[in-house]
Amino acid sequence: MPTLRIATRKSPLALWQTEHVAARLRAVHPGLDVVLVPMSTLGDEVLDRSLAAIGGKGLFLKELEVAMQRGQADCAVHSLKDVPMVLEPGFAMPAILARADHADAFVSNTCDGIDALPQGAVVGTSSLRRQAQLRARRPDLDLRDLRGNVNTRLAKLDAGEYDAIVLACAGLARLGFESRIRARLDAPDWLPAPAQGAIAIECRNDTPDTFALLAALDDASTRECVEAERAMNRALHGSCHVPVAAFARRQGATLHLQGLVGSASDGRVVRAESTGADREALGIEVAQRLLDQGARDFIDAQ
Repeated sequence: MPTLRIATRKSPLALWQTEHVAARLRAVHPGLDVVLVPMSTLGDEVLDRSLAAIGGKGLFLKELEVAMQRGQADCAVHSLKDVPMVLEPGFAMPAILARADHADAFVSNTCDGIDALPQGAVVGTSSLRRQAQLRARRPDLDLRDLRGNVNTRLAKLDAGEYDAIVLACAGLARLGFESRIRARLDAPDWLPAPAQGAIAIECRNDTPDTFALLAALDDASTRECVEAERAMNRALHGSCHVPVAAFARRQGATLHLQGLVGSASDGRVVRAESTGADREALGIEVAQRLLDQGARDFIDAQ
């Protein structure tokens, strides 16, 4: 069997996810030599500004894609919620692993949930999507940016810089911090980022042998749900500059998709949902319903 080199960010969560993928690949392909290629990305290095201000979530991918183009790595592992809605030319996504917990986590050392926070409490998150939903629910809160890896964010909470922070349940669970979750923020009242909780593997589209190796880990059910969510976001021209949320789940022979677009500045949100069998068409339909309710105003205002 060949050696497979996997490019990955250096954060503890990224390394956990890549080690998880490596273990799965070794189990499916006995004898396969899997090597990690840890790299630092601009998104990891610039922590004093929001992702929207420095160019978007694609900053977590660029260096990894360059490594694949130069032949320094054969594939890369990503949190799918960080992957732009359209891949760069020359790349493909042969595997999306079974989704972990899709929900957001309310984390606090003093309060059991958003509604239990005192008036004017300081809540940390740099996600415009999370900010929009927090403002819609509690306009009195003092929302402040919070960047860095999971360990860094928890340390800032424990140092008293915030009364609460909002993170992804999946990331906390993967790093052994599941006990820090005071409340799950879940659908239908609270929606996650499109594809949150799913791990994706990316490779060059001109490497069929690598593609075939990786495709063995693809989870068809997860793929159809997250592709509906990403189709909605793509139809909205959404990015990390726009507070967009989406969640799809299978209901019998069809998919049910909920979507949200909001304003991080004043908490106004619009919501839409629909059911269908075609993931792309469903995403486009929910996007259009959001636009019919005025979502374009929020998108153009960012």
